[in-house]
Amino acid sequence: MQPAAAMNSGSGGADSRVETISRLAQWRIDTFGPGSYRRSDPFKLGIWNWLVSSCLVSIPQIPNPSIDEERKIHRQTSRYLSVEKNRCILVRLFPEPGRVAKEQPPFARFLLRLSWPGPPRRSCVSPVLEHLLRTSDDFVWQVDGMHHGRFTVDVEFLDLRVATNNASTWPCVFATESSSSIWPSEGMVQKTASTGALGCLSRMLTESIHTDVTINTTDGVLKAHKAVLAACSPVFESMFVHDLKEKESSTVDIDDMCLESCSALLGFIYGTIQQEQFRKHRVPLLAAANKYGIGDIKDCCEESLLEDISSGNVLERLHVAWLYQLERLKKGCLTYLFVFGKIYDVRDEIHSFFHHADRELMLEMFQEVLSVWKPI
Repeated sequence: MQPAAAMNSGSGGADSRVETISRLAQWRIDTFGPGSYRRSDPFKLGIWNWLVSSCLVSIPQIPNPSIDEERKIHRQTSRYLSVEKNRCILVRLFPEPGRVAKEQPPFARFLLRLSWPGPPRRSCVSPVLEHLLRTSDDFVWQVDGMHHGRFTVDVEFLDLRVATNNASTWPCVFATESSSSIWPSEGMVQKTASTGALGCLSRMLTESIHTDVTINTTDGVLKAHKAVLAACSPVFESMFVHDLKEKESSTVDIDDMCLESCSALLGFIYGTIQQEQFRKHRVPLLAAANKYGIGDIKDCCEESLLEDISSGNVLERLHVAWLYQLERLKKGCLTYLFVFGKIYDVRDEIHSFFHHADRELMLEMFQEVLSVWKPI
């Protein structure tokens, strides 16, 4: 006879589905009582499939059960990211067993949050957690207290890395250079920039070989080449082709960028930009790309800003998306705020945001609220 967990391990229902956006995974559980055990459907983040489950099992009444005792009880049913409940809630996070998880086990730095809609609304947030996750026994988070009914589990990945072959201790290996971050777009900027320019162009910029245009920024001067700037930007091309002052003086005034940000702009154009330099200056780069019509830079900036949306930057990102007509970033911010319920995390900042926000943007936010609002 099959164990109870196996008999009730069907997936695909609304109660087992996990929604993801950026580095956030959200699992909504509508019914959950004492003795319950649930497992989610698989969800993809990074190169691994993760899970949160959908089975019901009974936990024996062991006074003050230890983690080892609880693990032994659920050895056959505790699969993937699981939530168990009797006197407390136990949350597990781990990759789906398989070749990828075995050969490339993940080092994860993440936060967990359990939220109950109330009233009153309640939540419990874990500290920043760092774990090597290979099996269901590698991590468990215990939340004291009994809250019945509907609640939400949020998993926010701050970083994901592939463990090195000789990784045997934790957390020492997490910070080593040999275990690099796996996020797909981390190397995209360098690749896009490098393939868009020949190596000789990089040398022409760094060594100022035959430069023929001077760029005046707010705090310094840079040298560049008219042909290269004109080739990447229709605005620069117009400056140097028509009888404008830039053509006659061989000087371009960029009075809304500092020297460091403008250096990053030239670095992208010439193929010398580094990932950290890009991340530091991506907002001024976005403004410059919008101003000078450089689509590749604008797309990369939007993709990068969409990748690491958080409660600390979502309102700023929403403003940037509105200002530069970035539909994907705007949709991502609105989804993060209203579909994933993070509007409650920015209550202190939202009043100031509404005071300065465009009325059309406020209307879109209101429409988003109506689209996700469900009467209790």
